[in-house]
Amino acid sequence: MDLATKYLGLDLNNPFVPSASPLSRSLDQARALEDHGASAIILWSLFEEAVSAESEAMVRFLHHQEIGFAEADDGFLPDYHDFDSPLEQYLAHIGRLKTALDIPVIASLNGITPGGWIAHAGEIERAGADALELNVYYVAGDIGQDGATVEARYLDLLRDLRAHVAIPINMKLSPSFSSLGHLIGQLAAAGANGVALFNRFYQPDINIDTLRLQPSLNPSTSAEALLAMRWIALLHGRIEGLSLGATGGVHTAADAIKLLLAGTDVVHLCSALLAHGPAYLGEVIGGVEQWMEEQGFESVEDFRGRVSALAVPDPAEFERANYVNVLDSYSASPGVRL
Repeated sequence: MDLATKYLGLDLNNPFVPSASPLSRSLDQARALEDHGASAIILWSLFEEAVSAESEAMVRFLHHQEIGFAEADDGFLPDYHDFDSPLEQYLAHIGRLKTALDIPVIASLNGITPGGWIAHAGEIERAGADALELNVYYVAGDIGQDGATVEARYLDLLRDLRAHVAIPINMKLSPSFSSLGHLIGQLAAAGANGVALFNRFYQPDINIDTLRLQPSLNPSTSAEALLAMRWIALLHGRIEGLSLGATGGVHTAADAIKLLLAGTDVVHLCSALLAHGPAYLGEVIGGVEQWMEEQGFESVEDFRGRVSALAVPDPAEFERANYVNVLDSYSASPGVRL
């Protein structure tokens, strides 16, 4: 079977790319992912806060902490070169992965504000990253902020990043936009090479004993992939030169097949690999190959986009018609009211 695909201008052996996760922190785990079929790997995200805050703290600690004794002030504190910042650790890991792996290494930046931290993207490129994913994890909690202002934040960050790097840029987006397709078109025009749909916003929980908020981490489910499937089907073939990636809720070969039929260029996996380990990726790929053989497809290109909005008889099924059809087809149990 020919599983080859192109993503962000990169030639990949197949469309399976593990998304940003703790697995990428381990050289052994990264090797295992490659051994079991990963065609590229996305590193864990380097956060704006880590780059900015720790750098500022280190400067204050090492350069603005006179203790009042000349003898101690002159050589008492350690040399700042003895400390590796999160950025330096990240750059060193990129170098190790590039040496150890034969697949592309995609770095990931996570931030929400323009500023000096973006300038470090150039160092990531020089460290050898083949592409860069920008994850703008922004919750628009200000009720006085309109949608255009929120979209402008994404576009400004992208333009700032594009000014510092020449490697491909992938934008990881949430579904929370009033006109997602229009925004994606603007991002492509501003220099994005691809988009990943969709980012998962981890929701806070409330502890009813302490009456306080608490973090909550719930793994994705296959049902969550349907939202990405819809939008990829709507976008496939509509924006020239823009790569599409599906992320969130891919747990089985069937999940991946649906997204490829919708038109995605690559499929990202995270929760399934954290739960079952790198070897599970080989099982998913094997399941896709078996389905292709049963269907008579020799390559991914034979069926990619076969169920996109451009290919189905009634594109409205991806829009309001699906909602109406679902409600009309519901057969209520006795005593159940809709």
